[in-house]
Amino acid sequence: MKLFKVILLVLFFANGYSQSDELVLIKGKVVVKVKEITDVNVLNVRSQSSSITDENQNFSLFVKVGDTLRFTSIQVLTKNVIIKEKDITKQLFVVTLEPKVNALEEVEIGKYNNINAVSLGILDKPAKKYTPAERRLKVASGFNPTANFGSMAGGSISLDPILNAISGRTTMLKKELTVERKEKLLQKIEYLFEKKYFIENLKIPEDYVRGFWYYCIEDEKLVNALKENNKTLCKFELSRLSVDYLSDLNKEKS
Repeated sequence: MKLFKVILLVLFFANGYSQSDELVLIKGKVVVKVKEITDVNVLNVRSQSSSITDENQNFSLFVKVGDTLRFTSIQVLTKNVIIKEKDITKQLFVVTLEPKVNALEEVEIGKYNNINAVSLGILDKPAKKYTPAERRLKVASGFNPTANFGSMAGGSISLDPILNAISGRTTMLKKELTVERKEKLLQKIEYLFEKKYFIENLKIPEDYVRGFWYYCIEDEKLVNALKENNKTLCKFELSRLSVDYLSDLNKEKS
């Protein structure tokens, strides 16, 4: 009888954990009264991962129950939305935003592809684009040529990287960058392959499909194939990994 109660207690906490702590990819849509608004930034405050709405105002992002999503844009009022249990089960998570009072009703912008920082001689080559996590890490640990602390050839050393290293902030930001990159790999796997592909073709049990994804993104060969958008090579690597994964799974069950 005591053993039965213990089992029930374990199942209860395991179920609660899976519902509240599991990362889930939600697909959402931003609705704004001003139809022309695009490029709304969607930030997960907890993980600091972010997404930007496309031309149809759609976005996707990995979240957990209790996460706060922050919606920002120069044309709308900032809005924070807390993710609830019911939100992660929706096929489409819709968020309504309010336009700023001083937003222009119509703006006409001329686009000149041949005029940029390189053509004007400001830069020798196009500037590298950073993700939010990469940008934060660069600021926290980078070299600042305009700082006023100490001196050396070609510039000075900023106090920020030193203080961040002491406080452990740089280590935290590196971990956040790793999480962001893994979340993007998970997104790419889900976009390239339907869930039934893993169940029917690779024979992964339905309850273990997401676990198999996390297992796969630790494999260097598959990661390289995903970065190259080589779907054929991805299939080959997934097939290889499924053999080892199912073997380990069977050992755990036996």
